[in-house]
Amino acid sequence: MPPPPNLRSLLNWSTLLLALFVLNFSLTFHNVWPTLGITTWHELSVEIAVLLLTLALYSRFRARISPHLITTLAILLTILTLARYLEVTAPALFGRPVNLYWDAQYLPNVAGMLAEVATPLQMGLMLTGALLALGLIFLVLRFSLTRVVQGLASPLEWRALTLAASVLTLGYFIDYVHSSVHTLQYYSLPLTKTYWGQVRFVASAVGSETTEMLPSDEPLQGFDLSALHGSDVIVQFIESYGAAAYDTPAIARTVAPARDIFADSIKATRRRVVSAFVTSPTFGGNSWLAHSSFMTGLNIDQLPKYDLLLTQQRTTLSNVFSAQGYRPVALMPGMRAKWPEGSFYDFATIYGATEIDYQGPEFGWWRIPDQFSLERLHTLEIAKQPRPPLLVLFTTITSHMPFRPTPPYQADWSRLLSDMPFDQKAVDQSLAQFPEWTNLQPAYADTLVYNFNYLNGYLRNHADDDFYWVLIGDHQPPAAVSGPGVRWDVPVHIVSSDDTIIDSLLQQGFVEGMTPAKAPISTIPELTVTLLSVFSQ
Repeated sequence: MPPPPNLRSLLNWSTLLLALFVLNFSLTFHNVWPTLGITTWHELSVEIAVLLLTLALYSRFRARISPHLITTLAILLTILTLARYLEVTAPALFGRPVNLYWDAQYLPNVAGMLAEVATPLQMGLMLTGALLALGLIFLVLRFSLTRVVQGLASPLEWRALTLAASVLTLGYFIDYVHSSVHTLQYYSLPLTKTYWGQVRFVASAVGSETTEMLPSDEPLQGFDLSALHGSDVIVQFIESYGAAAYDTPAIARTVAPARDIFADSIKATRRRVVSAFVTSPTFGGNSWLAHSSFMTGLNIDQLPKYDLLLTQQRTTLSNVFSAQGYRPVALMPGMRAKWPEGSFYDFATIYGATEIDYQGPEFGWWRIPDQFSLERLHTLEIAKQPRPPLLVLFTTITSHMPFRPTPPYQADWSRLLSDMPFDQKAVDQSLAQFPEWTNLQPAYADTLVYNFNYLNGYLRNHADDDFYWVLIGDHQPPAAVSGPGVRWDVPVHIVSSDDTIIDSLLQQGFVEGMTPAKAPISTIPELTVTLLSVFSQ
């Protein structure tokens, strides 16, 4: 028995409204931080409004809308829905939007990293789930489009849809004509506008390879480093060490005890430490922008700038120290392949993964524990005598996302360079760790504890060594850890037994101890100039 006319009419309008909601939601949803989930902010999509108006006019004045056209439109909307997901999820997880040109080239590396930290079963489930999700999205969108097209065959529904689509389209564009109307606040940012800008950028980048030019000044010239008196300088970038280690209570509670123990060891070895926040040129990734900014004193805040920089002759920190008789070396355990561009920095030696020859168990995608790398540096360079003074750039990797598995700390440093650097039980416990993608804060905090544990051990083992130790974060952790919309600041700690240098740094805005003042004193490239000024007094 067919339903009564009133009930049938109610069902028809209900399914039509549901179809319209689905279509609108597909291009207006937002991320639920810090997860991979989505939610609605009840915004409107002008793209869906234009699509509905186009379909209404097409069905009225041109021809019947075929199933083939509906399928084609459903495929296009599925692609746009996926693009929307990337657009809203990337800033929530990484703290910055997707850049098609620059980010696409790193997709194989990301896939490789996921393959290392996930089991084959997990990878298979993720791939299967992704394919099923795309298929489900396509079917739901096709059903919704089919229901709308069916409605266009009804004169009453055609008029309602045409009127609604016309009003919504007009409502969006009228704000551009009369800005006092303020209708744009009800609409989501059009996805087509965002990705048209991406396409234009790709075309520009392919044509010129760079979008911005670098300044011609050389901020690192004119320093004699006389205040160092020939002591070693170790610059150690701690991966993803950002202000979140202080600003986020859950992280700070875990990290603070290890940081305090390190501070006690600094005092026990007759040294002092001063700290500050500085602003990084990058957020959540692209560490090399921070490294190059520090090494040149230039603000390298975009990948086009970085690519252009490596083609030029510039004064680098290596040049400054080499001119004063120092041997500049780089320790980069995350570098697995040849790096011809590294010649730009004029290091005497660059130690990559191959050169340091790690023989122990591999810990995730990054393989090599930072504690081993530091001890290997000591044997390769620091322990050699006689030798010239050293400038060391050490870019760490253990605290890189996804922060698991975290290597165990080895209290017996003499074992680190052997082929069995850790007890098997400790290795098994470490390798049993996997990222908890919806709650990365505990894993992140644990990696920072690991960092301070081995820094503390090294300091205790070499209590009488003469060096200046610059410990600095390269960028904040991804937004999945730090939160959305947080500052781009990173801590910098300088450890030394030289009271004159420490007191000079205090005059530059640093504070005594391991806890920086809240406000940043400068940017990372400005920090380099400040340090050279203090080292040359």
